[in-house]
Amino acid sequence: MKRFDAAAALYLLLTFASGVGVGSLGYWLYSSKSVSAASARSSEQYRKKYVAEMETRLKLSKEQKDRLVTILDQTRILYREVYEKHRPEFQAVQQHQTGQIRAILDPSQQEEFDKIRQEREERRKKAFPY
Repeated sequence: MKRFDAAAALYLLLTFASGVGVGSLGYWLYSSKSVSAASARSSEQYRKKYVAEMETRLKLSKEQKDRLVTILDQTRILYREVYEKHRPEFQAVQQHQTGQIRAILDPSQQEEFDKIRQEREERRKKAFPY
């Protein structure tokens, strides 16, 4: 009889310990920092960090740093030009996707979907004002 009691106590203890372990892991996963579009850095913050890293790791001279900034400025202009040139195509693809999604939703879901799209558009404009 004592052997059964000891085995039951051991199983109970192991069950409790595994519950603590799983709970701790779950709490850690829940509370750890996750990637979020809302916490994304602005392009200017990213650029400053990039220039600082290049300057530090490559030990750039003042002249090299100035040239790097000029290159980044020129590249930003080129990216904007390409984006503006192809914006209608991007918008057409997005509108096609939106239409397909709306087609599978009922009217109340479509209303909520429109709110979600509006919220996302506002966040996008804050993150990328150009």
